[in-house]
Amino acid sequence: MKALKKILTIIGISLVVSSCEALLDKDPLDSLTSGQAFATEQNLELYTNGFYQMLPPVPWARKYSGSGVEGWFFNQDVMSDLTGWAFVNTYLTSNFTSRNAQNWTWGNLRNINYFLANYRNNDVPDNIRDHYAGIARFFRAWFYFDKVSFFGDVPWYGEPLEPDSPLLFKGRDSREMVMDSVLADLDFAVAHISDRKDPTSSIITKWVALALKSRICLFEGTFRKYHHELGLASTADSWLEKARDAALSVINSGNYSIYETGSPQSDYRELFTRENPINEEIILARIYNNSLQVWHDGTRFYAVNDGVFLTKRFVNTYLNIDGTRFTDNSDYNSTIFVEEVKNRDYRLSQTIRTPAYTYSDGFKAPINFGRARTGYQVLKFSLDDKLYETLEQNYNSIPIFRYAEVLLNYAEAKAELGEFTSTDWENSIALLRKRAGIQDLSMPTVIDPYMKEQFYSDLNSASLMEIRRERAIELFGEGVRYDDLKRWRQGHLLEREKDGFYVPELNVLMDINEDGRSDVMFVTGSVANPVTGVYYFVINNATLKLSEGDKGRILWQSNAPRLYPDHKYFAPLPFNELVVNPKLEQNDGWDRP
Repeated sequence: MKALKKILTIIGISLVVSSCEALLDKDPLDSLTSGQAFATEQNLELYTNGFYQMLPPVPWARKYSGSGVEGWFFNQDVMSDLTGWAFVNTYLTSNFTSRNAQNWTWGNLRNINYFLANYRNNDVPDNIRDHYAGIARFFRAWFYFDKVSFFGDVPWYGEPLEPDSPLLFKGRDSREMVMDSVLADLDFAVAHISDRKDPTSSIITKWVALALKSRICLFEGTFRKYHHELGLASTADSWLEKARDAALSVINSGNYSIYETGSPQSDYRELFTRENPINEEIILARIYNNSLQVWHDGTRFYAVNDGVFLTKRFVNTYLNIDGTRFTDNSDYNSTIFVEEVKNRDYRLSQTIRTPAYTYSDGFKAPINFGRARTGYQVLKFSLDDKLYETLEQNYNSIPIFRYAEVLLNYAEAKAELGEFTSTDWENSIALLRKRAGIQDLSMPTVIDPYMKEQFYSDLNSASLMEIRRERAIELFGEGVRYDDLKRWRQGHLLEREKDGFYVPELNVLMDINEDGRSDVMFVTGSVANPVTGVYYFVINNATLKLSEGDKGRILWQSNAPRLYPDHKYFAPLPFNELVVNPKLEQNDGWDRP
């Protein structure tokens, strides 16, 4: 708990080692020599605690730098085929250029490399020094993974550079070289960071490093497998084997399990609403805390702000509670909302507001159609007190790594390697479905035609199809979907229509939350005598349409182009950086100076 308080203090009130965004040209500690800065174990700990501010923010926050709303576009909760967005995502239009580019920031790397160049300047025992070096290399591996997943080839810097160093103006190193260096950092971290399980789920341990390794190696293995243009397919299996083995090490440790109390209606969501992380499943969390006033705005974002909302195309993939497929019903696309959400995988009602949802005071909360334009309003990270819809003071900690993801990484790596068995199913996917209340836990042997038609037309493995279904549902909103689409080479799914629930007719009052009062009416214009408490949802046949004209699925932003040609798998390098350093080469398909 003492270490947790240190980290919360550093993160919460920004008493961190410099995290400037300039390119590798600032000293992390201006007033101390390296001998002073790293003289004791306490100093090593204090310095590496500063790296924790690099942990990802909440999944809906602006992940990358940029002006205005630009920072939203690469956020994985937004950059997803599973959601609709309240704004136009310009990355998916022809207007996005290198002048809009983001994420070419290097200040954090300077701080890490400075530590790694100087952490031995003391008499601290080697095993203790290497523990903290392992933490530094953990963060460097994550830093570079983020850069490679975003840009592809990037320059590798393994040491701090002086402001006049010519290496500041070198070109990009190859993906193979950078990712091999990332793997070396991960292996060092796994070998040297303490293997003590952290009861607060807030400290980097060996198990966190293994979880990150399973994520990164799965990404790299599948990216190389499906992106044939790289010419690296022959090396894909090696990365998949490393993903498998890292996940298996976490599994075999016995430190973690799927959180399950026998309450499938609430167990899943409880992982995302607690102030103190549930440490039997959550390996690492972004900590929020009332006493230190470290808060986020999750409730307000999804309930009031112009956030994101689910599409019907995704909602259709949730199984029935008996384990059958919802889309095997002939009327699955014309079932009204209050019926389609009944008797489904319990994660659905813990991800969006359904008629059963109530605030903590017992009031049945209606859907805010002004924000959830498809009708599927996200509540996964929200607190149930309505107060938090007006205050940005959510105290619930947000998982970064969960045991559930480790199981999914393991299952997918095994399936991609052709090794997946019924025993693997029982020890991974079946555990997640059991927690969700699904009754038939057997492994499907026939591929789901809906999933093949609507999502992965080139996939012919029933087990891999189910793993991808499970990954989308279990990890929704946790910051992995865009990377999944990129590594599977499924970016074209971002172009698909943003559809919502079925509207049987216009100009009819509807009770969506089944409280006996009307909530919404779908109309084509103004209403002469509006009813108090009813939201009049205007179908303007431009931004909002119905799929069958006067009835059908809501179609959101059907007039907005969404384009994801192949070159968008790699974001553009910023225009100004190319001007300053002519040795940097722009990614194919993007504009150049």
